[in-house]
Amino acid sequence: MARDTLVGMKISADFTVIPDDFAKAAAPEYFNGGVPVVSFPFYIDDVSPEARYLHWEFVDPDSIPVCGFEWIHWSVANLPIGALMYDFNDSHALAIPPDFSRQLPAMIPETVQGRNSSASKFLGRSTDPAVIMRYNGPQPPDKDHEYYLQVWATKKPLPGLNQGFWLNELLHALRASGETPDTDGVFLTGKA
Repeated sequence: MARDTLVGMKISADFTVIPDDFAKAAAPEYFNGGVPVVSFPFYIDDVSPEARYLHWEFVDPDSIPVCGFEWIHWSVANLPIGALMYDFNDSHALAIPPDFSRQLPAMIPETVQGRNSSASKFLGRSTDPAVIMRYNGPQPPDKDHEYYLQVWATKKPLPGLNQGFWLNELLHALRASGETPDTDGVFLTGKA
């Protein structure tokens, strides 16, 4: 059965190529620690009615030949769906707004963001939480890369995840949750 005939969550954006404001061609004021830090907007539609929390990862599998590992650009856990703005007259009632990563700590403090690959001890980059525990926009050095945004929805929050969790901890928590999360993902292109 084709995916689009199944009932379930759908992740989308108004673009397939990540706009400059959210990537390496962003204006200087959208950078921190040498990386673009303004997160892009996206939509979450057809979430299971039982779901109460959202979690996601935004990763770059095309970075593997460049640096030897999949680059983690952003991860979020335990975002209460009820804390998001709903517009039931909009075709996309549940929207993650632009620059959500930087606004999230003040807006919804119980939601946690994980470390991205800039936090790696092998890179010797910034230790600033605003850089290593928030969105880091695409900056592919060699060619256009395909980035993957995957979102999960659960009935309960995932225990044991604190600010600065590692992505593997999120994946372990999802498997240990005792739930089969509603999930979907979308590939987006980052320009070199």
